[in-house]
Amino acid sequence: MNSIARLAAAISVASLFPLSAFAADAKGTVEVVHWWTSGGEKAAVDVLKAQVEKDGFTWKDGAVAGGGGATAMTVLKSRAVAGNPPGVAQIKGPDIQEWASIGLLDSNLLKGVAKDEKWDSLLVRKVSDTVKYEGDYVAVPVNIHRVNWLWINPEVFKKAGIDKAPTTLDEFYAAGDKLKAAGFIALAHGGQPWQDSTVFEDVVLSVMGAEGYKKALVDLDQNTLSGPQMVKSFTELKKLTGYMDPNRAGRDWNIAAADVINGKAGMQMMGDWAKSEWTAAHKVAGKDYQCVPFPGTEKAFTYNIDSLAVFKVKDAGTQAAQQDLAKVALGKDFQKVFSINKGSIPVRTDMLDDMSALGFDACAQASAKDFLADDKTGGLQPSMAHNMATSLAVQGAIFDVVTNFMNDKDADPAKTAKQLASAVKAAQ
Repeated sequence: MNSIARLAAAISVASLFPLSAFAADAKGTVEVVHWWTSGGEKAAVDVLKAQVEKDGFTWKDGAVAGGGGATAMTVLKSRAVAGNPPGVAQIKGPDIQEWASIGLLDSNLLKGVAKDEKWDSLLVRKVSDTVKYEGDYVAVPVNIHRVNWLWINPEVFKKAGIDKAPTTLDEFYAAGDKLKAAGFIALAHGGQPWQDSTVFEDVVLSVMGAEGYKKALVDLDQNTLSGPQMVKSFTELKKLTGYMDPNRAGRDWNIAAADVINGKAGMQMMGDWAKSEWTAAHKVAGKDYQCVPFPGTEKAFTYNIDSLAVFKVKDAGTQAAQQDLAKVALGKDFQKVFSINKGSIPVRTDMLDDMSALGFDACAQASAKDFLADDKTGGLQPSMAHNMATSLAVQGAIFDVVTNFMNDKDADPAKTAKQLASAVKAAQ
């Protein structure tokens, strides 16, 4: 029995009791569970909170620390089992449909908002499908993150004698060697499973391309998971791990980002939420830092969509607050301010076509251009590491294999590829 099935069984018992969220709330309070807790992320979510409260509703913040969201999801499941879910929660990818399938998300609440605001015409199909269940919106997409970015401190590169950003894996390793020789951390990294798998999927994308990535980490094809291209991916991952700080265990991603920002490290592989840390440090894109696709992935775009799902509640005031939050979240004003703070790009196609005029920086402009182009060519792929491609059970199995591999200096790439295929099959 998978985690969602167990959750459904528990909720069937909890449903015998009244949900505390159903209690009368004339003021229209909405509790929002999320994991936007780093400096840049908090600044971004504070914008949404301010706009909802400006509309006369009360925002009850349910922030749960933990960059990958695993802790927040544990809290959310506990709340659901106890019959006390929040009004809104940050949920991503296939998990949205899973939560809706057990009857907790409201498939009617957003119909009017979506129609009035013309959501279907504003969102590309891959985005709208992510937040729908059986054709109805059960969540609102907040932004789009590109995952396969490489962040560079150009001043550190200059000190190490590197004159350009790497565009191939060989160039990446050459840059890493020069950074290490100059006394810098070549690749800043936090030793947490979701970060390890972020690096892993970038390497898979570089080695296999978008089509191979899809077969392996989206379709979960057993032959691809255990095949020679996956063996090569693990071989490259092992080499890449050698450029990381050996004291990385347990480090949060924003601490690793700070090493690059402060000139202790040359590079970081991380999604564009990392840009929020550069922005918070008053750094300018294209001047103080560079953002480039991870070498070999320039024709692909792995995405992570932040979404806010609406739970079923009976209180009319809470329902009104949920609808207001959804309308604000997909409005132009919030989409602009939120993504500029968060480091992401808007989900609205009418904004992605005009990023320069809207005041977005060079990184965001490049991201928007690539997103629209890759949506047409097949390069647009959901991130496995960020809850967009698989169930949490499969993702957890991949995390375990990848993290064990990266922390075992004697791990064999061929054996690990077979272990990966077996672990995924067992988790399905």
